[in-house]
Amino acid sequence: MIQALDTVVARVILVSLLGITLVHVLSLWTYQRALDQELSRAHESSLAERLISIKRSVALAPRDQRETLAHELSGGPIEAHWNLNKGAVAGGPGVEAWNGLSEQIKRLAEDTKSEDVVIGTSADPHVALLSLRLADDSWLNVSLFAASHAHASGHGTLLSTSLMALGVVLMSLLMARWLTKPIREVAEAVTLLSPEDAASSVPEAGPLEVRHLARAFNDMSRRIADLITRRTHALAAVSHDLRTPLTRLRLRLDDLPDPAMQRAMATDIDEMEQMVEATLSYLKGDQPYEAHRPIDLVALLDTIVNEARDMGHDAELKGPAHLVVNTRMFSMKRAFSNLISNALRYGTRVRVGIRNDGSDVVVTIDDDGPGIPADKLEAVLEPFVRLEESRNVATGGVGLGLTIAKSNIENNGGRLRLANRDEGGLSVTVMLPAAT
Repeated sequence: MIQALDTVVARVILVSLLGITLVHVLSLWTYQRALDQELSRAHESSLAERLISIKRSVALAPRDQRETLAHELSGGPIEAHWNLNKGAVAGGPGVEAWNGLSEQIKRLAEDTKSEDVVIGTSADPHVALLSLRLADDSWLNVSLFAASHAHASGHGTLLSTSLMALGVVLMSLLMARWLTKPIREVAEAVTLLSPEDAASSVPEAGPLEVRHLARAFNDMSRRIADLITRRTHALAAVSHDLRTPLTRLRLRLDDLPDPAMQRAMATDIDEMEQMVEATLSYLKGDQPYEAHRPIDLVALLDTIVNEARDMGHDAELKGPAHLVVNTRMFSMKRAFSNLISNALRYGTRVRVGIRNDGSDVVVTIDDDGPGIPADKLEAVLEPFVRLEESRNVATGGVGLGLTIAKSNIENNGGRLRLANRDEGGLSVTVMLPAAT
């Protein structure tokens, strides 16, 4: 859920939805408030007109009929009585809510003065007593009850907000997908970028920022392709230039009169050739033009283990008769050859196991050597890192075997992990995607 929200599309929808919903709610609140005020003013105006009508009707009636007439004209929130004395006392809690009615009466009855209208409240602010002076100084005393006007139904507001939110989500989804399409194309191109097709490009379309990103990616692709081409040519030249003088040195060994010197120099030349071959092999990397294809990993490991046995080593393979993975055969053979050779270099025996672990094929290579210090399990996978500090190739190697194995395995979609065994020695675990 959290990962789904962590996208440009989700964020655009969320921001748009929150923003427009907030604006919509605020506009509805403002509209409702203005509507309430208009309704309140309309209610006060209607009530004022009715009170003035009662006042004028009572004033025109004979004195002995005024109380009866006032009672007959009462109804709803109005209960009117005629008296010689004023019944209302100005002020009281919540009297401010009735000031609008007083102003409406004075506005509609131009002959009414401020002292002719008295409004007061008692303990209940929803009930007020209004006294209106008649022309003969008698009073019309009216009890008023605050009647709340009908508010607009909230169902329409909810429906309106829901429809707007749905429209915002749909529009935001379409716009966000349209805006992020060039970004997705760049991401897919980066994912598919490989040495075989380093010069691949993406369309430079979309918003300005996305066009800049696509242009930068295309420039990077061209630079990488140029770098790979120049590196390939350089490695070919270096390979030839380094091997030639070593070959000449080996031919000149026969001219040395001292046999001991011949053997010493031959050993040095062998070490140099091994170092050159290992370094050039590492720099060349995985076989970039070797295609992925289904191979029987059990058969491949069996070949490597049998070669180790033929050389007099104690090596054994355990696992099913067949397990197929989709990978590059030569790079995988080199990776497992390096791992098994490394195990035999530091131990006296090696046990190779292979099993199908659902989505992965797991290969374990266990030896009985001294293992690796825990703080160096990651470091030994780096180029030219050796636990044996001398420069003797026979005991410490060049420091590229594990690095090349890790690189080849990862280039084929796998993972490599090193761990020390409880009973002693090192355990190498390789996980490769199973063929589907």
